Amino acid sequence: MSAPKPIYYRYRFPAEIISHGVWLYHRFSLSFREVEDLLAERGIRVSYESIRQWCSKFGPEYAAKLKRRRGRLGDMRHLDEVFISIRGQRHYLWRAVDQDGDVLDILVQRRRDGRAAKLFFRKLLKGQGSEPRRLVTDKLRSYGVAHRVVMPSVVHDTTRYANNRAELSHEPTRQRERQMRRFKSWWQAQQFLTVHGMVGNLFRVGRHLLRAANHRLLRSRAFVEWNAVTCA
Repeated sequence: MSAPKPIYYRYRFPAEIISHGVWLYHRFSLSFREVEDLLAERGIRVSYESIRQWCSKFGPEYAAKLKRRRGRLGDMRHLDEVFISIRGQRHYLWRAVDQDGDVLDILVQRRRDGRAAKLFFRKLLKGQGSEPRRLVTDKLRSYGVAHRVVMPSVVHDTTRYANNRAELSHEPTRQRERQMRRFKSWWQAQQFLTVHGMVGNLFRVGRHLLRAANHRLLRSRAFVEWNAVTCA
């Protein structure tokens, strides 16, 4: 049997440049044209359309590898939903974060009823592999329905202000939504935000809580893991 072809097979640019372009787009609030300009400043002539294709093809692969490598996250789940407009229609972005603010999973759906909540709970449970110690949500009834069906043994906390951590996690999404002039489809939103969340988890090291030396150490470790994931 022949060996599997590498993921960069038949790509003109090396892995270092492709992964750097994907990193720039998902790490900062940049458009594809702005990433093109940053690469051009370093003497790399590539079109913004090629960068878009890189992000579409390799971004999900990088995110999947990062998710497999990150290990077990916190044992608390903060869940919240926020509406996003896609082609004039309202959709809902369901997001789960742990007690440290790391994104665990997201799901874009047309509704926020009990059926939608149960689907998100099952997706979250499958992705994490185990039930959390505590589930924190707002008072939306859909969460209660999903909790009773999917995770009845888990403590469900709906105390006021307890879910601020999940609500604050929507701010980067709102920023990118404005910069991208809204998402064009639910699939684009699902794919982009999944990659955006994994990259954010890796490089969000709490600078205001650390000494400069510790911050530089954690940042260096993040770059090492990124290079390992992208084979750069």
